[in-house]
Amino acid sequence: MNVRLISANVLVRVLEGKSLTVALDEAWLKVPDLKDRAFIQALCYGSIRYYYRLDFILSKLVNKPVKDKQLKALLILGLFQLQYMRVKAHAAVSETVAVMKKKQWAKSLLNAVLRRYLREQEELESLADKHVAYAHPDWMIKQVKACWGSDAKAVLLANNELPPMVLRVNQHFCSRNEYIDLLASNEIPAVALESSEQAILLEVPVLVTKLPKFDEGWVSVQDSAAQLAAGLLDAQVGDRVLDVCAAPGGKTAHILELQPQLGSLLAVDIDANRLLRVEENLKRLKLKADVLTADAANTAGWWDGQQFDRILLDAPCSALGVIRRHPDIKLLRREDDVAPLQQLQKEILQAIWALLKPGGTLLYATCSILKQENELQIEAFLASNADATELIIDADWGIARPFGRQVLTGDQSMDGFYYACLQKQE
Repeated sequence: MNVRLISANVLVRVLEGKSLTVALDEAWLKVPDLKDRAFIQALCYGSIRYYYRLDFILSKLVNKPVKDKQLKALLILGLFQLQYMRVKAHAAVSETVAVMKKKQWAKSLLNAVLRRYLREQEELESLADKHVAYAHPDWMIKQVKACWGSDAKAVLLANNELPPMVLRVNQHFCSRNEYIDLLASNEIPAVALESSEQAILLEVPVLVTKLPKFDEGWVSVQDSAAQLAAGLLDAQVGDRVLDVCAAPGGKTAHILELQPQLGSLLAVDIDANRLLRVEENLKRLKLKADVLTADAANTAGWWDGQQFDRILLDAPCSALGVIRRHPDIKLLRREDDVAPLQQLQKEILQAIWALLKPGGTLLYATCSILKQENELQIEAFLASNADATELIIDADWGIARPFGRQVLTGDQSMDGFYYACLQKQE
């Protein structure tokens, strides 16, 4: 087993359209050792995070585009090791070149390119700073700049940072401070975050297997921006709650943790495989909810006719707010994906509005930072639904928008998220 070869094959799969999560899950079947997995994961995430920058540098080191997919992946991985990883240069070059055992011409090219990079590193990096400083596709940079102007630079740079590891404490088992003390006793330093009463930020990420009482359901991993949803929904005793597009279930579980005396909670998602994650999370946390595979926009196929007091719609979106956690979004998302997603958001929002009781609350959420998926979507909905009014979110996080509230990536250690609270008139 060669960890660099496995990493190259994972990168090839992503470049062909496979999500990084799925590609790594497939790779783990051949990699039982946790240390090897950690190296592969760091190599793949990092090289994808900086792919556009690395590919630009590679273009300056070769006379013509590299057509062999595996070879190109190894060149990208080699450049990433030399610039960003604590791997000795000679080891990074020799170990990467050694992967190509059967292709002598490829070994020669790998060796020549990587050694030339070392000789011209300062000049090449300076050139990259001028042309691909943000390491994003051009269309994405334009969209972010169009939405956020002078704030766009900070957002794009935040996308390239390693994401923080944030925990959500289940306060039915212990208080946040008690769990921070428990972490300290296990030599895991952490601090409380102000954005959520249950949020804890680890100073250094760790494997979940090292988190005390994780298997017993004392704590979950969830970004603090995502933790805002349950509090904003504010489900009450006896409420009938609908969680739309619920997978993988972090928000579902948090709603149940904050209000264990719900009348019922139905978690709906169109992806049966992802719903398995919801069921796994609920089982670990010792929580119960009804879980249903269904098309949220086609309510006639699954709704029983009884309206809900609270609805959470975590709408499908471009996910540009969570790029630092899923850097493959840079490679997989296309500019022409956004308009169909907007239409789908509109269809789901309109369809499930009929499922909300008069006087009830719907929380619209996305992990996007694009205005057309967020505030403009809500503005259009309010204009076309006379029985809908916005409940203003008064908070010390994010940015108050004409409609809803936006968190930009990196703000208070949070991912990019958007929320809007809507109430149906009596």
